[in-house]
Amino acid sequence: MKRPYNFSAGPATLPPEVLQQAADEMLDWHGSGMSVMEMSHRGREFMSIRDQAETDLRELLAVPPQFKVLFMQGGGLAENAIVPMNLSRGGQADFVVTGSWSQKSYKEAKRYCDSAVAASNEADDHTSLPAPASWQLRPQAAYVHLCTNETIHGVEFSELPDLKGLGSDAALVIDCSSHIATRSIDWSRVGLAFAGAQKNIGPAGLTLVIVREDLLGHALPVCPSAFDYKTVADNQSMYNTPPTYAIYLAGLVFQWLKRQGGVAAMEQRNIAKATLLYDYIDASGFYRNTVAPAARSRMNLPFFLPDDSHNEAFLAGAKERGLLQLKGHKSVGGMRASLYNAMPLEGVQALVDYMREFAARHG
Repeated sequence: MKRPYNFSAGPATLPPEVLQQAADEMLDWHGSGMSVMEMSHRGREFMSIRDQAETDLRELLAVPPQFKVLFMQGGGLAENAIVPMNLSRGGQADFVVTGSWSQKSYKEAKRYCDSAVAASNEADDHTSLPAPASWQLRPQAAYVHLCTNETIHGVEFSELPDLKGLGSDAALVIDCSSHIATRSIDWSRVGLAFAGAQKNIGPAGLTLVIVREDLLGHALPVCPSAFDYKTVADNQSMYNTPPTYAIYLAGLVFQWLKRQGGVAAMEQRNIAKATLLYDYIDASGFYRNTVAPAARSRMNLPFFLPDDSHNEAFLAGAKERGLLQLKGHKSVGGMRASLYNAMPLEGVQALVDYMREFAARHG
């Protein structure tokens, strides 16, 4: 049976072959007689799963050896507190606010350190990106926080800033939850990257943290032991019971990504998908996207119909055609199509065909 195309912003679509493999292995993983959900997280079976997942992730993202890979819990929202508890040393942290998620990060960090907004695109409703040269960075800031892709407003940094080139010694912290493994990361410019798994990696429940070793060991006294990056790293993410099944599924996704040709191949696919949809929207004369072209996200494409009165009919017709979860975030309205790695080009073409048909009937 043909599956619908799921455009959810997260938790999001997963590769069908990954889901099928997980189903096939549900009751008995590799002859162990156990489901992965039943295994001891310290047993040799699960440790082999965890080790392979880290090895594959390091290969896919070309993670340098001086970075630790941590499998944690709590999602990106929890990292908004865990990062300042580990990296701020109780001092200063600067934030580039480009949408809802970076705004949440800035506000949460205020509970643990002196956080300040170094730049913001709020004046234009988060439809552009402030140029790094305009950022007001403080000399004593321990880190600079950047959400490199904003799922709600649909803006994405195509290049990471060079903080040293801007005269800052701060560590760059990136929340790459919604586009991890869709494009390469310049690790020479990054101190820490974190990502909730539920968009491009796997199910909700797993959070990836990739942190440079020299940033470990500075947690505030208030930081819970399970969220102290050094403690987690020293215990190979086994200080507390990790989200074992989510790690297993993420590992299957990593293997799937390798079979597709890796991150470079996925990036080219993502460019093709986003270009197809943006080009149609721009040429349609019916739909509109308000994000500046240079700031447009490849992953999350918000768009609007000429009249909100058409929204319900549009969504109902989309569902009839197997095009699911296109409703925009409640804070901005309209529609949103999320084109994560597991969304095939055929799904985007099906959406464009429907949008063209709808516009012809209602335009």
